[in-house]
Amino acid sequence: MRPSPSGAAGLPAAVRPRIVLIEDDADLAAMCRAFLERDAFQVTWAHDARTGHAAVLGHPTDLLVLDLGLPDGSGLDLLRALRRTSGIPVIIVTGWGEEADRVVGLELGADDYLVKPFSQRELAARIRAVLRRSGPEGVSDVIELGLLRIDTAACQASTGDVALALRPKEYALLEVLARAPGRVFSADQLLKVVWDSTPWLATSTVTEHVYRLRRHLTTGLSGRPGPAIITVRGFGYRLDA
Repeated sequence: MRPSPSGAAGLPAAVRPRIVLIEDDADLAAMCRAFLERDAFQVTWAHDARTGHAAVLGHPTDLLVLDLGLPDGSGLDLLRALRRTSGIPVIIVTGWGEEADRVVGLELGADDYLVKPFSQRELAARIRAVLRRSGPEGVSDVIELGLLRIDTAACQASTGDVALALRPKEYALLEVLARAPGRVFSADQLLKVVWDSTPWLATSTVTEHVYRLRRHLTTGLSGRPGPAIITVRGFGYRLDA
């Protein structure tokens, strides 16, 4: 499956890779689901191994994100059962003190692992990497919007073939906006997605990064019309290409 580079918003379900997320922490699952769905994935959430197993078997699934500590048993048992009949890509999720479980999970055939706490952007990046490795077609690494080009695998952006010297959060902000061009994001939404819900940050942080990012986006355009971040008063920001 190869999503269109036009962004996550409006992509038909047929071109969105389907992810099953098995995670008993409802708050964490909600954050992961919200971010991944904005990042061009379909997400089915299950809170335990039994429900998750049924979700994987019930519909075609491109990748499984599997927490190992589940209320009805170990995720390792589910992974072991799946590997008897399925080669579905699996990313396991563990706590800091569960190194032995991570090793066993990899030996059972997991494709990658994440240690809690992790950022939503890292989860999305790991999913894209595993999907690329698991088949001839994966998730597109490149977003192209007019003169703006973003290589999400390399975390690099350019306008008019001129590379932009972006700081990490500036790049992350640009990628979020570019994945849904024309969609308005509130400052609070951007804080949650780009800064991982850091509670002490003010919305002025977003304002400052938008200001700097606007200046970067004029690089390489030589006066030509190009992508622009628009302020929608009372609502937030959107990227127009």
